[in-house]
Amino acid sequence: MKLWGGRFKNSSDELMEAFNSSLEIDKRLYEEDIIGSIAHVNMVFSQGILSDLEHDKIIDGLESIYDDIESGALLIAGNHEDIHSFVESNLISRIGETGKKLHTARSRNDQVAVDMRLYARKMAHKLLEVLDSYLEVLTEKAHNHPYLMPGYTHLQRAQVVTFKHHLLAYFEMAKRDKARLLNALEVLDENPLGAGALAGTTHNIDRDYTTELLNFKKKKENFMDAVSDRDYQIELTNVCTMIMMHLSRLSEDMILWCSQEFGFVTMDDRYSTGSSIMPQKKNPDAPELIRGKTAVVYGAHTTLLSMMKGLPLTYNKDMQEDKVQFFTAIDTTLSCLRIMTEVIRTMTVNKENMRNAVEAGFLNATELADYLVQKNVPFRDAHRIVGEVVLHCEENNSTIESLEIDTLKKFSEMIEDDVYDYIEYENILTKGIKKELL
Repeated sequence: MKLWGGRFKNSSDELMEAFNSSLEIDKRLYEEDIIGSIAHVNMVFSQGILSDLEHDKIIDGLESIYDDIESGALLIAGNHEDIHSFVESNLISRIGETGKKLHTARSRNDQVAVDMRLYARKMAHKLLEVLDSYLEVLTEKAHNHPYLMPGYTHLQRAQVVTFKHHLLAYFEMAKRDKARLLNALEVLDENPLGAGALAGTTHNIDRDYTTELLNFKKKKENFMDAVSDRDYQIELTNVCTMIMMHLSRLSEDMILWCSQEFGFVTMDDRYSTGSSIMPQKKNPDAPELIRGKTAVVYGAHTTLLSMMKGLPLTYNKDMQEDKVQFFTAIDTTLSCLRIMTEVIRTMTVNKENMRNAVEAGFLNATELADYLVQKNVPFRDAHRIVGEVVLHCEENNSTIESLEIDTLKKFSEMIEDDVYDYIEYENILTKGIKKELL
């Protein structure tokens, strides 16, 4: 069934019918469409626009459609433009002519707008729930593994840190993601219902009542903005791009850590795959897929921005394409967060391998320079001296802490026996602000 057609002489071409239909994409909105319609019907009834009998028949019909979809008795399929025409068509077939009054004082434009806001709000709360689980696992894994490991700059070993502190860096990123998500939820929480096609309606409707029924914080003040606003989708997909960027960075760390060259962590078999030709392989496919899917979310976000940038007010059919991009970004982000949460929860942290990498990397060089500064050696001189010590160690296949005191004194007479305690790795993390690494 079409929701339009009276002024047309000819039927749509079959190719155009298929091209115009969005049912396969927006059918997931059936719950929001029915919830929004029930709120609308209750409101127009309260304003005396529908009779008691009409109200009850429509509400019963909508609830029966919902129950049948949920049970599988009614499949969302057929020659319908979208989920909105599917629901209305089924309502009319169930309750007759009264079903045609469902759309009184409403346009498909504000109907679509309220459905998408309800869905976006629901999915934002789901993202919050999954993000909280991810934050919890990061915290638990970090605090249970406070082991020494190399910290890197330029992918070169730089200074000693802890695995705990490294994971908690991603915790901080996810906390910011959560703050952005909460802000996006706050911004989108407006009711567009009642805006009509773009200029409201001559019916005496009560927008405050539908705002209350649908649990929105407030109503949209401008009708034209209400039906054409897609900022909330763009903002939520932007949050998704940030989450995915952070997950992708963690994925890159984990891919490196899983390699034989690093060996810092071992991924659980449940989140790894093998090779069709090389029996020895155990591939970190879960983080690699997350890294790849980040580009998918970026693409969805960019497509939404590009789609909206040239549209005049108010509604344009281009906006039908928002759903596939929005759904893609949300679905992908949710699945990646869930997988990464389990990857972290189940991975094994290899303490000894990280410790060996620390000792092989001259990661106490900065602390030796600090030691000399505390002996009143200017920092630039201390930096040069320690560079010479490191060069000596590289040429003699040794470490700073393994050098005899007489050898160290050749580089600076200020070095005393207490240097060994100062540059011992566990002790390094007990000095000054470095205590926060523990």
